[in-house]
Amino acid sequence: MALTQEALYTELDLDLSWSERALPERERTKHVHRLHPYHGKFIPQLVEALLSEYVPRGRILDPFAGSGTTLVQALESRLDATGVELAAFNCLLIRVKTAQYDLFALERELRDVLGRLEPDSERTGNEYLRTWYAPQALAELLHFRSLIPEYEHGDVLRVILSRAARSARRTTHFDLEAPRVPQLEPYWCHKHRRECRPVETARQFLSRYTLDTLARIKEFSRVRARTRSAVVLHGDARTVGYDARFDGIVTSPPYPGLIDYHEQHRYAYELLGLDDRRELELGAAARGTSRSALEEYRAGIAASLARAAVAIKPRAPLCIVVNDRRDLYPEILERAGLRLERRHTRHVNRRTGRRAGEYFEDVLVARFR
Repeated sequence: MALTQEALYTELDLDLSWSERALPERERTKHVHRLHPYHGKFIPQLVEALLSEYVPRGRILDPFAGSGTTLVQALESRLDATGVELAAFNCLLIRVKTAQYDLFALERELRDVLGRLEPDSERTGNEYLRTWYAPQALAELLHFRSLIPEYEHGDVLRVILSRAARSARRTTHFDLEAPRVPQLEPYWCHKHRRECRPVETARQFLSRYTLDTLARIKEFSRVRARTRSAVVLHGDARTVGYDARFDGIVTSPPYPGLIDYHEQHRYAYELLGLDDRRELELGAAARGTSRSALEEYRAGIAASLARAAVAIKPRAPLCIVVNDRRDLYPEILERAGLRLERRHTRHVNRRTGRRAGEYFEDVLVARFR
Protein backbone atom coordinates (compact mmCIF):
# COMPACT_ATOMS: atom_id res chain seq x y z
CA MET A 1 0.00 0.00 0.00
CA ALA A 2 1.31 3.45 -0.90
CA LEU A 3 2.26 5.85 1.88
CA THR A 4 -0.21 8.58 2.73
CA GLN A 5 0.97 12.12 2.06
CA GLU A 6 1.26 12.79 5.81
CA ALA A 7 3.38 9.66 6.36
CA LEU A 8 5.51 10.46 3.34
CA TYR A 9 6.32 13.93 4.59
CA THR A 10 7.62 12.66 7.94
CA GLU A 11 10.50 11.02 6.03
CA LEU A 12 11.56 14.11 4.07
CA ASP A 13 14.18 16.66 5.06
CA LEU A 14 14.13 20.25 6.26
CA ASP A 15 10.39 20.85 5.87
CA LEU A 16 10.77 21.47 2.16
CA SER A 17 7.63 19.60 1.11
CA TRP A 18 4.13 21.03 1.30
CA SER A 19 0.76 19.49 0.62
CA GLU A 20 -1.79 21.29 -1.54
CA ARG A 21 -3.87 21.94 1.57
CA ALA A 22 -0.90 23.39 3.45
CA LEU A 23 0.28 25.52 0.54
CA PRO A 24 -2.51 26.36 -1.93
CA GLU A 25 -1.82 27.96 -5.29
CA ARG A 26 -2.69 31.49 -4.11
CA GLU A 27 0.24 31.25 -1.67
CA ARG A 28 2.62 29.75 -4.23
CA THR A 29 1.80 32.63 -6.59
CA LYS A 30 1.67 35.44 -4.03
CA HIS A 31 2.19 39.10 -4.98
CA VAL A 32 4.57 39.64 -7.94
CA HIS A 33 5.28 35.94 -8.42
CA ARG A 34 2.14 35.84 -10.58
CA LEU A 35 2.69 38.99 -12.64
CA HIS A 36 2.97 36.57 -15.55
CA PRO A 37 2.55 32.76 -15.67
CA TYR A 38 5.85 30.96 -16.09
CA HIS A 39 6.35 27.30 -17.01
CA GLY A 40 9.12 25.83 -14.88
CA LYS A 41 9.50 28.11 -11.88
CA PHE A 42 10.10 26.78 -8.38
CA ILE A 43 7.96 28.01 -5.53
CA PRO A 44 8.90 31.02 -3.35
CA GLN A 45 8.37 29.12 -0.10
CA LEU A 46 11.19 26.74 -1.04
CA VAL A 47 13.53 29.65 -1.77
CA GLU A 48 12.52 31.34 1.48
CA ALA A 49 13.34 28.19 3.48
CA LEU A 50 16.73 27.74 1.78
CA LEU A 51 17.69 31.37 2.31
CA SER A 52 16.76 31.15 5.97
CA GLU A 53 18.74 27.94 6.48
CA TYR A 54 21.83 28.58 4.35
CA VAL A 55 22.17 32.27 3.38
CA PRO A 56 20.55 34.38 6.09
CA ARG A 57 22.51 37.56 5.25
CA GLY A 58 24.50 39.23 2.48
CA ARG A 59 24.03 39.02 -1.30
CA ILE A 60 22.60 36.00 -3.08
CA LEU A 61 23.33 34.85 -6.65
CA ASP A 62 21.07 32.91 -9.02
CA PRO A 63 22.94 32.06 -12.26
CA PHE A 64 19.72 30.62 -13.78
CA ALA A 65 17.28 33.30 -12.70
CA GLY A 66 14.27 32.21 -14.79
CA SER A 67 11.24 34.23 -13.71
CA GLY A 68 13.11 35.76 -10.76
CA THR A 69 11.78 33.71 -7.84
CA THR A 70 15.10 33.77 -5.98
CA LEU A 71 15.58 37.51 -6.48
CA VAL A 72 12.06 38.39 -5.33
CA GLN A 73 12.35 36.22 -2.22
CA ALA A 74 15.78 37.61 -1.45
CA LEU A 75 14.29 41.11 -1.32
CA GLU A 76 11.50 39.84 0.92
CA SER A 77 14.14 38.16 3.12
CA ARG A 78 16.14 41.41 3.37
CA LEU A 79 18.98 40.30 1.11
CA ASP A 80 20.54 41.87 -1.97
CA ALA A 81 20.45 39.67 -5.04
CA THR A 82 21.89 39.22 -8.52
CA GLY A 83 20.40 37.03 -11.23
CA VAL A 84 21.82 35.90 -14.56
CA GLU A 85 19.32 35.12 -17.31
CA LEU A 86 19.70 34.41 -21.02
CA ALA A 87 16.09 34.97 -22.13
CA ALA A 88 15.20 38.61 -22.81
CA PHE A 89 11.57 38.20 -21.77
CA ASN A 90 12.60 36.70 -18.43
CA CYS A 91 14.93 39.66 -17.80
CA LEU A 92 12.08 42.07 -18.52
CA LEU A 93 9.81 40.18 -16.14
CA ILE A 94 12.40 40.05 -13.33
CA ARG A 95 13.16 43.77 -13.60
CA VAL A 96 9.47 44.63 -13.35
CA LYS A 97 9.03 42.33 -10.36
CA THR A 98 12.03 43.66 -8.43
CA ALA A 99 11.99 47.38 -9.28
CA GLN A 100 11.02 49.97 -6.69
CA TYR A 101 8.14 52.21 -7.73
CA ASP A 102 6.53 55.51 -6.94
CA LEU A 103 3.18 53.83 -6.40
CA PHE A 104 1.16 57.00 -6.89
CA ALA A 105 2.80 57.68 -10.25
CA LEU A 106 2.42 54.05 -11.30
CA GLU A 107 -1.28 53.96 -10.43
CA ARG A 108 -1.91 57.24 -12.23
CA GLU A 109 -0.32 55.90 -15.41
CA LEU A 110 -2.02 52.51 -15.34
CA ARG A 111 -5.45 54.03 -14.76
CA ASP A 112 -4.83 56.47 -17.59
CA VAL A 113 -4.06 53.54 -19.90
CA LEU A 114 -7.30 51.86 -18.84
CA GLY A 115 -9.19 54.80 -20.28
CA ARG A 116 -7.52 54.37 -23.67
CA LEU A 117 -8.05 50.70 -24.49
CA GLU A 118 -10.34 51.26 -27.47
CA PRO A 119 -8.36 50.89 -30.74
CA ASP A 120 -8.45 54.11 -32.78
CA SER A 121 -7.63 52.40 -36.08
CA GLU A 122 -7.14 49.04 -37.74
CA ARG A 123 -3.68 47.66 -37.10
CA THR A 124 -2.03 44.58 -38.56
CA GLY A 125 0.85 42.54 -37.25
CA ASN A 126 3.24 40.02 -38.72
CA GLU A 127 2.27 36.56 -39.93
CA TYR A 128 2.73 34.92 -36.52
CA LEU A 129 0.43 37.46 -34.83
CA ARG A 130 -2.22 37.26 -37.56
CA THR A 131 -2.21 33.47 -37.22
CA TRP A 132 -2.61 33.31 -33.45
CA TYR A 133 -5.00 36.23 -32.82
CA ALA A 134 -8.46 37.12 -34.03
CA PRO A 135 -8.50 40.48 -35.90
CA GLN A 136 -10.19 42.41 -33.07
CA ALA A 137 -7.90 40.94 -30.41
CA LEU A 138 -4.81 41.74 -32.45
CA ALA A 139 -5.97 45.32 -33.09
CA GLU A 140 -6.46 45.83 -29.34
CA LEU A 141 -3.05 44.37 -28.46
CA LEU A 142 -1.27 46.47 -31.09
CA HIS A 143 -3.12 49.60 -29.95
CA PHE A 144 -2.00 48.96 -26.37
CA ARG A 145 1.57 48.49 -27.63
CA SER A 146 1.41 51.83 -29.45
CA LEU A 147 0.62 53.60 -26.15
CA ILE A 148 3.65 52.26 -24.26
CA PRO A 149 6.24 54.87 -25.40
CA GLU A 150 4.09 57.62 -23.87
CA TYR A 151 4.51 56.34 -20.32
CA GLU A 152 7.33 56.27 -17.77
CA HIS A 153 6.50 52.74 -16.65
CA GLY A 154 6.84 51.20 -20.08
CA ASP A 155 8.26 47.90 -18.85
CA VAL A 156 5.28 47.34 -16.56
CA LEU A 157 3.00 47.91 -19.55
CA ARG A 158 5.05 45.47 -21.64
CA VAL A 159 4.52 42.74 -19.06
CA ILE A 160 0.78 43.49 -18.92
CA LEU A 161 0.64 43.35 -22.72
CA SER A 162 2.46 40.01 -22.75
CA ARG A 163 0.20 38.50 -20.11
CA ALA A 164 -2.90 39.63 -22.02
CA ALA A 165 -1.44 38.31 -25.28
CA ARG A 166 -0.91 34.91 -23.67
CA SER A 167 -4.59 34.70 -22.71
CA ALA A 168 -5.96 36.20 -25.94
CA ARG A 169 -4.43 33.64 -28.33
CA ARG A 170 -6.60 31.41 -30.47
CA THR A 171 -6.21 28.36 -28.26
CA THR A 172 -8.21 26.23 -25.88
CA HIS A 173 -8.67 27.47 -22.33
CA PHE A 174 -6.96 24.38 -20.93
CA ASP A 175 -3.84 24.58 -23.08
CA LEU A 176 -2.43 28.07 -22.59
CA GLU A 177 1.08 26.90 -21.71
CA ALA A 178 2.16 25.39 -25.02
CA PRO A 179 -0.50 25.36 -27.77
CA ARG A 180 0.71 23.75 -30.98
CA VAL A 181 -1.83 24.99 -33.53
CA PRO A 182 -4.44 27.78 -33.46
CA GLN A 183 -7.94 26.79 -32.39
CA LEU A 184 -10.38 28.28 -34.90
CA GLU A 185 -13.62 26.43 -34.15
CA PRO A 186 -15.78 25.89 -31.04
CA TYR A 187 -14.48 23.03 -28.87
CA TRP A 188 -15.32 20.97 -25.82
CA CYS A 189 -13.49 22.68 -22.94
CA HIS A 190 -12.04 20.34 -20.30
CA LYS A 191 -11.52 23.30 -17.97
CA HIS A 192 -15.09 24.63 -18.04
CA ARG A 193 -16.77 21.34 -18.95
CA ARG A 194 -18.85 22.89 -21.72
CA GLU A 195 -18.46 24.05 -25.30
CA CYS A 196 -16.28 27.15 -25.58
CA ARG A 197 -15.23 29.38 -28.45
CA PRO A 198 -11.77 30.77 -29.25
CA VAL A 199 -11.12 34.22 -27.83
CA GLU A 200 -12.06 37.09 -30.16
CA THR A 201 -10.97 40.11 -28.11
CA ALA A 202 -8.11 41.10 -25.80
CA ARG A 203 -9.54 44.16 -24.09
CA GLN A 204 -10.95 42.22 -21.13
CA PHE A 205 -7.52 40.74 -20.41
CA LEU A 206 -5.73 44.07 -20.77
CA SER A 207 -8.13 45.65 -18.30
CA ARG A 208 -8.06 42.78 -15.80
CA TYR A 209 -4.28 42.36 -15.82
CA THR A 210 -3.61 46.09 -15.57
CA LEU A 211 -5.51 46.23 -12.29
CA ASP A 212 -4.09 42.91 -11.08
CA THR A 213 -0.52 44.04 -11.80
CA LEU A 214 -1.04 47.24 -9.85
CA ALA A 215 -2.44 45.31 -6.87
CA ARG A 216 0.42 42.79 -6.89
CA ILE A 217 3.14 45.44 -7.08
CA LYS A 218 1.50 47.28 -4.17
CA GLU A 219 1.34 44.05 -2.18
CA PHE A 220 5.01 43.30 -2.74
CA SER A 221 6.00 46.86 -1.84
CA ARG A 222 4.63 46.25 1.66
CA VAL A 223 6.81 43.20 2.35
CA ARG A 224 10.06 43.85 0.47
CA ALA A 225 13.11 45.43 2.09
CA ARG A 226 13.38 48.93 0.62
CA THR A 227 17.07 49.17 1.41
CA ARG A 228 17.88 46.05 -0.65
CA SER A 229 18.19 45.80 -4.41
CA ALA A 230 18.24 43.23 -7.19
CA VAL A 231 20.50 43.28 -10.25
CA VAL A 232 19.60 41.41 -13.45
CA LEU A 233 22.42 40.42 -15.82
CA HIS A 234 21.14 39.59 -19.31
CA GLY A 235 23.72 37.09 -20.46
CA ASP A 236 25.04 33.54 -20.63
CA ALA A 237 25.92 32.11 -17.21
CA ARG A 238 28.88 30.29 -18.80
CA THR A 239 30.62 33.54 -19.76
CA VAL A 240 29.04 36.33 -17.71
CA GLY A 241 31.28 38.76 -15.85
CA TYR A 242 30.57 39.37 -12.15
CA ASP A 243 31.42 42.61 -10.37
CA ALA A 244 30.25 41.60 -6.89
CA ARG A 245 31.02 38.98 -4.26
CA PHE A 246 28.26 36.65 -3.13
CA ASP A 247 27.41 34.92 0.13
CA GLY A 248 25.64 32.01 -1.51
CA ILE A 249 23.73 30.62 -4.46
CA VAL A 250 20.13 29.44 -4.63
CA THR A 251 19.14 28.28 -8.09
CA SER A 252 17.08 25.84 -10.14
CA PRO A 253 18.84 25.13 -13.45
CA PRO A 254 16.85 24.21 -16.55
CA TYR A 255 16.18 20.51 -17.09
CA PRO A 256 17.51 18.88 -20.26
CA GLY A 257 15.12 18.53 -23.20
CA LEU A 258 12.04 19.64 -21.28
CA ILE A 259 11.15 23.31 -21.85
CA ASP A 260 11.87 25.77 -24.67
CA TYR A 261 12.27 28.90 -22.57
CA HIS A 262 12.02 31.19 -25.58
CA GLU A 263 9.20 29.47 -27.44
CA GLN A 264 6.90 29.44 -24.39
CA HIS A 265 6.85 33.25 -24.61
CA ARG A 266 6.96 33.53 -28.40
CA TYR A 267 4.02 35.95 -28.42
CA ALA A 268 6.01 38.39 -26.25
CA TYR A 269 9.07 38.18 -28.50
CA GLU A 270 6.89 38.86 -31.56
CA LEU A 271 4.95 41.74 -29.99
CA LEU A 272 7.87 43.43 -28.28
CA GLY A 273 10.71 42.70 -30.72
CA LEU A 274 12.86 41.08 -28.02
CA ASP A 275 16.30 39.58 -28.65
CA ASP A 276 15.91 35.82 -29.19
CA ARG A 277 18.97 33.86 -27.99
CA ARG A 278 17.49 30.37 -28.02
CA GLU A 279 20.56 28.94 -29.78
CA LEU A 280 22.44 29.44 -26.49
CA GLU A 281 19.76 27.83 -24.31
CA LEU A 282 21.06 25.12 -22.00
CA GLY A 283 18.94 21.97 -22.11
CA ALA A 284 16.74 23.36 -24.89
CA ALA A 285 13.78 21.13 -25.72
CA ALA A 286 14.60 21.31 -29.44
CA ARG A 287 17.90 19.50 -28.84
CA GLY A 288 16.20 16.62 -27.06
CA THR A 289 17.95 14.18 -24.73
CA SER A 290 20.34 12.39 -27.02
CA ARG A 291 23.78 11.43 -25.72
CA SER A 292 25.35 14.49 -27.32
CA ALA A 293 22.61 16.78 -26.00
CA LEU A 294 23.08 15.49 -22.45
CA GLU A 295 26.84 15.95 -22.70
CA GLU A 296 26.30 19.51 -23.89
CA TYR A 297 24.01 20.05 -20.91
CA ARG A 298 26.49 18.61 -18.40
CA ALA A 299 29.29 20.75 -19.79
CA GLY A 300 27.13 23.90 -19.84
CA ILE A 301 25.80 23.62 -16.30
CA ALA A 302 29.27 22.75 -14.97
CA ALA A 303 30.82 25.73 -16.77
CA SER A 304 28.13 28.05 -15.38
CA LEU A 305 28.69 26.88 -11.82
CA ALA A 306 32.46 27.04 -12.22
CA ARG A 307 32.10 30.58 -13.57
CA ALA A 308 30.29 31.54 -10.38
CA ALA A 309 33.23 30.28 -8.32
CA VAL A 310 35.20 33.46 -9.08
CA ALA A 311 32.51 35.55 -7.38
CA ILE A 312 31.55 33.33 -4.42
CA LYS A 313 33.06 33.96 -1.02
CA PRO A 314 35.07 31.08 0.51
CA ARG A 315 32.91 28.35 2.02
CA ALA A 316 29.72 29.95 0.67
CA PRO A 317 26.92 27.39 0.10
CA LEU A 318 25.32 26.52 -3.23
CA CYS A 319 21.72 25.27 -3.07
CA ILE A 320 20.75 23.66 -6.38
CA VAL A 321 17.17 22.45 -6.88
CA VAL A 322 17.03 19.64 -9.45
CA ASN A 323 14.95 16.70 -10.61
CA ASP A 324 17.99 14.65 -11.54
CA ARG A 325 16.29 11.52 -12.82
CA ARG A 326 19.17 10.93 -15.27
CA ASP A 327 21.77 11.18 -12.48
CA LEU A 328 23.73 13.92 -14.26
CA TYR A 329 24.60 16.07 -11.28
CA PRO A 330 27.30 13.99 -9.57
CA GLU A 331 29.45 14.48 -12.66
CA ILE A 332 28.36 18.12 -13.07
CA LEU A 333 29.40 18.92 -9.49
CA GLU A 334 32.71 17.13 -9.99
CA ARG A 335 33.47 19.06 -13.17
CA ALA A 336 32.60 22.37 -11.55
CA GLY A 337 34.92 21.74 -8.61
CA LEU A 338 32.10 21.34 -6.10
CA ARG A 339 31.81 19.00 -3.14
CA LEU A 340 28.34 17.75 -2.26
CA GLU A 341 27.67 18.43 1.41
CA ARG A 342 24.04 17.43 1.77
CA ARG A 343 21.10 16.21 -0.30
CA HIS A 344 17.51 16.99 0.68
CA THR A 345 14.67 15.17 -1.03
CA ARG A 346 11.32 16.91 -1.45
CA HIS A 347 7.96 15.86 -2.76
CA VAL A 348 6.42 18.03 -5.51
CA ASN A 349 2.75 17.21 -5.72
CA ARG A 350 1.39 20.30 -7.46
CA ARG A 351 2.76 22.89 -9.85
CA THR A 352 1.45 26.10 -11.34
CA GLY A 353 -0.80 25.54 -14.31
CA ARG A 354 -2.19 22.29 -15.71
CA ARG A 355 0.87 20.18 -14.85
CA ALA A 356 -0.52 18.57 -11.71
CA GLY A 357 1.54 15.37 -11.71
CA GLU A 358 3.73 14.58 -8.74
CA TYR A 359 7.41 13.73 -8.57
CA PHE A 360 10.44 14.02 -6.28
CA GLU A 361 13.28 16.47 -6.61
CA ASP A 362 16.51 17.07 -4.73
CA VAL A 363 18.04 20.11 -3.14
CA LEU A 364 21.79 19.67 -3.46
CA VAL A 365 23.83 21.68 -0.99
CA ALA A 366 27.44 21.98 -2.16
CA ARG A 367 30.54 24.11 -1.69
CA PHE A 368 33.56 24.77 -3.86
CA ARG A 369 36.61 22.78 -2.90
